Amino acid sequence: MRFYDPFREFDVLRREIERAFDSARRGGTWRQSFLPGREPRGYPLVNMWEDTDNVYVEALAPGLNPESLELSVVRNQLTIAGEKVTTNGSIAPEKYHRTERAGGKFIRTFTLPAEVEDEKVQAEYKSGLLRVSLPKAEVAKPRQIAVSVS
Repeated sequence: MRFYDPFREFDVLRREIERAFDSARRGGTWRQSFLPGREPRGYPLVNMWEDTDNVYVEALAPGLNPESLELSVVRNQLTIAGEKVTTNGSIAPEKYHRTERAGGKFIRTFTLPAEVEDEKVQAEYKSGLLRVSLPKAEVAKPRQIAVSVS
């Protein structure tokens, strides 16, 4: 039997705050977490790249409820929101020895390297990977300028 220690929760909180400030001092970023009491991190983890015509985003999001996914694009901002399914809702929280695969709602917004045509965005979720293809707006594409010689 485990006894309740009111100072234990304060100690956990103190360590998380110290970890956040240490990260900021080392040049880290202030990242958001959707799992309370967990190490702060962005979710889902994302790779982003571009070519001359498109911006591509791949988000690693296993265990996601695909029906909960919501993507929105405004100019050069992409927002991904959804809900990660909990491991097993029938097990009481006090019965767990360890819970690293927690779930919950999340939202992340990314600044894209260029404006995109929001009506032509395509997204696919397969095997825990969300792939988004964002066609660049014409004003964002490089264009050739003819140089006249006199």
